[in-house]
Amino acid sequence: MMRKKRKRGASPGPCRSHGPGPATAPAPPPSPEPTRSAWTGMGLRAAPSCAAAASAAAAGAEQRRRPRLCPPPLALLLLLLLSLGLLHAGDCQQPAQCRIQKCTTDFVSLTSHLNSAIDGFDSEFCKALRAYAGCTQRTSKACRGNLVYHSAVLGISDLMSQRNCSKDGPTSSTNPEVTHDPCNYHSHTGAREHRGGDQTPPNYLFCGLFGDPHLRTFKDHFQTCKVEGAWPLIDNNYLSVQVTNVPVVSGSSATATNKITIIFKAHRECTDQKVYQAVTDDLPAAFVDGSTSGGDGDTKSLRIVERESGRYVEMHARYIGTTVFVRQLGRYLTLAIRMPEDLAMSYEESQDLQLCVNGCPLGERIDDGQGQVSAILGHTLPRTSLTQAWPGYTLETANAQCHEKMPVKDIYFQSCVFDLLTTGDANFTAAAHSALEDVEALHPRKERWHIFPSSSRGTPRGGSRLSVSLGLTCLILIVFL
Repeated sequence: MMRKKRKRGASPGPCRSHGPGPATAPAPPPSPEPTRSAWTGMGLRAAPSCAAAASAAAAGAEQRRRPRLCPPPLALLLLLLLSLGLLHAGDCQQPAQCRIQKCTTDFVSLTSHLNSAIDGFDSEFCKALRAYAGCTQRTSKACRGNLVYHSAVLGISDLMSQRNCSKDGPTSSTNPEVTHDPCNYHSHTGAREHRGGDQTPPNYLFCGLFGDPHLRTFKDHFQTCKVEGAWPLIDNNYLSVQVTNVPVVSGSSATATNKITIIFKAHRECTDQKVYQAVTDDLPAAFVDGSTSGGDGDTKSLRIVERESGRYVEMHARYIGTTVFVRQLGRYLTLAIRMPEDLAMSYEESQDLQLCVNGCPLGERIDDGQGQVSAILGHTLPRTSLTQAWPGYTLETANAQCHEKMPVKDIYFQSCVFDLLTTGDANFTAAAHSALEDVEALHPRKERWHIFPSSSRGTPRGGSRLSVSLGLTCLILIVFL
């Protein structure tokens, strides 16, 4: 069959313009110029002719229109090609992804179970920070211009400074099974949580002894005791602590600690038995065998840190999650200890005489058994008794001196006043203040740092000044009788 020959100049349809204008334009006057060929730039298929369609059939005559070229602007076309090229570049090679979210998630996983109250917190936190920093460095090229990434980098730097973390050192692994350390109590409790075992973090207990002496037990009971001679504070399967108390003032039942012996019991591959002993004017920074640490490897499972020569040492036992502070203030020693509850309560029935666990025996207490130094209220004493009981201080001057160090009038404040009135030794003010500082450093529950006296006789919390005055007076008289 013969194809019907298309008339010269006829167009298959109207030209589509690149602009917003109409598809066709009014017919211009006939022109003798020949029809131009369609634009075929850049190897594209020829664009349709822009000649107008024939005039209405009723006229019957062919009308020639001026051809209309519709070439796309070259800049627009190049921009389109460039955009398409960028969009489809990933078909050949996937760009590196910014993995800052993964870095942050790993850091949270490594630190969410850490507790600032436990031994080794700073070390573990610095390891996690270094791992976080390394992760951000590995993804830095892909994260250029990412606000979250740059915020994380600044945050890591700030935390490094706050925690005094070095940039070089060990890092944490995101796999706790790999980092499991049998000689790190915190490590294996964290691993148990990760495996879906006990989801509750270990509970830590605090015990402290200072002053005349004043005892704070693992149950946060506060007692003032006589306990002259050698007494066990702690005696469990992991640790033994014994204190020796001597009279403070001749003719008084009040005593203070002049000797502390601590035995870290042998524990599998973590450490051999280590014994530490401190006496007045001899607060060593080493165990009795001359060593300063226990365990093998670079990271010791037991170590002594001297904070102030001859005055203040710390012992950190990583393998049992325990920290001990020993200080000398004046002529006497103070002690503070934090230990996991499950280990502190691991002892035999025959080991029940532990002051930190059960408090002082009733016959050794010189308060009312409720933690009040002002034990007896509402009684007056002869002036002669006051003169004997308050050497060097009046109640007003003792209150003023203790208030300088301890603005909160809690049981530590009252203990300070009591010690000044019974001994006249200003070093007991520093002892009470340091004891409170040790509580704030080691006690895991901030809401229990301060203990306020309560009276079963209807006295408001803290009592009136007169009640405290009379109570202290009577208690001091009891001590000297």
